[in-house]
Amino acid sequence: MRPGEKVPATARELSASAVGAAAVAVAAVAALAVLAVWRSGGGGVDVAWLPSWGARLAFRLDGLGALYGLLATGIGVATFTYATAYLPRHLEHEERPQGEGRRFHALMVLFMVAMVGLATAQDLLVLFVFWDLTAVASYLLIGFDRQHREARLSALMALLVTGVSAVVLLIGILILRAELGTTSIPALLERAQGGRAVTLAGALIAVGALAKSAQVPLHFWLPRAMAAPTPVSAYLHSAAMVAAGVFVLSRLHPLLATSPALLDGLLVVGLVSMAVGGVLALGADHLKRLLAYSTIAQYGYVVTMLGVGGAAGAAAACFYVLAHALAKSALFMTSGAVTEATGGKALSEVGGLARAMPALAVGSGLAAAGLAALPLTIGFFKDELFFKAAAERGPWLAVLAVASAALTFAYITRFWTGIFLGDLRRPARALPGRLVVPVVVLGGLVLVGGVLVGPFAALSEDAAQVTAAAPVAVAAAYHLDLRVENVMALATYALGLVLVAGRPALAGALAGFARLGRRAGPERAYVAALAALNRISNSIHDIEVRDLRARVAAVLVPAGALVGIGVAVTPFEGAYLVGSFSRGDLPLVVVLAACMLAALVVTRLRRHLPLAIALSGVGFTLAVAYALLGAPDVTLVAVLIETLFTLLFVATFALLPRRVLMREAALRPYGSRRFRDPVVGVISGLLVLLVVWAALSRPTPTDASANRQLALAEQAHGKDVVTVILADFRGLDTLVEVTVVLVALLGVAALLRRGKLW
Repeated sequence: MRPGEKVPATARELSASAVGAAAVAVAAVAALAVLAVWRSGGGGVDVAWLPSWGARLAFRLDGLGALYGLLATGIGVATFTYATAYLPRHLEHEERPQGEGRRFHALMVLFMVAMVGLATAQDLLVLFVFWDLTAVASYLLIGFDRQHREARLSALMALLVTGVSAVVLLIGILILRAELGTTSIPALLERAQGGRAVTLAGALIAVGALAKSAQVPLHFWLPRAMAAPTPVSAYLHSAAMVAAGVFVLSRLHPLLATSPALLDGLLVVGLVSMAVGGVLALGADHLKRLLAYSTIAQYGYVVTMLGVGGAAGAAAACFYVLAHALAKSALFMTSGAVTEATGGKALSEVGGLARAMPALAVGSGLAAAGLAALPLTIGFFKDELFFKAAAERGPWLAVLAVASAALTFAYITRFWTGIFLGDLRRPARALPGRLVVPVVVLGGLVLVGGVLVGPFAALSEDAAQVTAAAPVAVAAAYHLDLRVENVMALATYALGLVLVAGRPALAGALAGFARLGRRAGPERAYVAALAALNRISNSIHDIEVRDLRARVAAVLVPAGALVGIGVAVTPFEGAYLVGSFSRGDLPLVVVLAACMLAALVVTRLRRHLPLAIALSGVGFTLAVAYALLGAPDVTLVAVLIETLFTLLFVATFALLPRRVLMREAALRPYGSRRFRDPVVGVISGLLVLLVVWAALSRPTPTDASANRQLALAEQAHGKDVVTVILADFRGLDTLVEVTVVLVALLGVAALLRRGKLW
């Protein structure tokens, strides 16, 4: 193909299809690799990365990493396959070129790689890098339909909530490093013995993780993220992104367990998320939003179990994540397939589709049965382990567990029956097999897990042992007796059926709860805070763009305020020392006084040529000071720089029209500038004086790196380290600066020739 020739539409479609097929292949190979390494006993790599920080590029596929790695890759195979059929139709509906599918598939693979890296990272700094990579990839995927305002705002909301919480997570990591001297996760877990610093760090890390898993009160971004294409929801918002938060809690659980207060906090957040998510899901009508509220509630189960702690809590949490991912991914894909076939996006718009879509009805029915914890599905065992851990904690938690599970039974029953049973409201178009087969496969795995639970239990057991830092046995089996777990399950089914039957009578209360959340919930606070920040930003922008002085003041004033606060809260004892004065210091004092006088003169001059000469006087007097302090090389550089810039200023003024210079020189400060500029200058100067004075009063002790630089100066062909730094580092920097100035001068000269500067 010749350069510049357009690619035919069919070629772009084939290219996008090839990228989609490659994404499926990459996910499949990655899933097989993770499975093979886990079955062989695990493995990893460990290489140096940041020696001065003690950080290493350490990755290891242990049981917990295998669980989340298989979720990222295994569910990835199903959703990537689904996306190869869904995305071309979606792009066609949106009247967008098919070639954009390449970017979508690439972003999905990027997210999968980030999740695998996160799951296997053995250093907190490495973990944080992959954590942020998932945030960036999710932002681009949620906002994939960028032509829609809702998609852009939803992507921004997800990025801000998870991004700001990532900063909180990073602060927690830095506190742990300062307190325990390492960022290695195994070393941290060995050294952590509790204490205020560790508890604070654990709380900050927990906040970041809970925001990522969309737990109350930072849950509101997840329903809004349903503006993303369905494959994104099926992958990120059921098995990958929201799982990242509970993964971090599971990975660092031994550290969190050193503080009972942290575990109690997780327990409270989990219970509230279960309740809020469950109630909102029961009242929701939009298909994907109902599932999003369900995800909030379901990960609330996991957080609750991590708050319970111990072997039982760890086992329940890990098994629950696995069972939930299989079922919820299938249900998200079901909602997308139903919308594609009928055009309906809400329960009130669809119904009676079982005959028209029997395979989809069976596959999603198995997934729904798993989420409702019916026998012969893997979901039965997730609730069995959940009930067992709750009952061991106390009767009050057992009651709350049954109530939450009954909510799950009710809203997921309503979801499936509302789509496939009842009267046919809209005719259904035929769907390609790739939109149905992934749902059937995942539903089949839900059924297989209910019959042959051994492999799933083994994976969860290995993961739970990492979380609990102790041996864990995942005992998942059917027992035909009246043990407490079975009684709780029977109570769940009974209460769930009551909720299903009584749901019409609760419609008003459910709508009122949702309305209250919109009016007074955290999303309202988010919107108000964002609007306030925008107003502040606009006000500062209006101040900055007035003139150069205003822009400088906008930088100096906040910086000065921060420095002033730092000075105010810092102990003054020994911070400001006054040295002795001898006759030999007199020349230096005279030179510095001349420098100060020249600087003051610069502030009063109006004409440009005297201004340039006075400004050069500041630099030349400083060069004399360098010479008196015994730094001839620095003196030479200062003289050359000041000479160069003085000549540049004079040359520029010579080229400018005289009338322009005279008009500018005649301008006088107006309004508040007459007082603002001197005040800002004086305060900034005083604060700089305080900082420099304090730094000179307590010079930093020479460290090993400085000694090494001094020792290597001769090898760099320099007699002293200052010369080497100026030659090796500042030389290149100065060359770049001179190049920039030269390019700017050429531009100015070209504009002057064309008469466009006045």
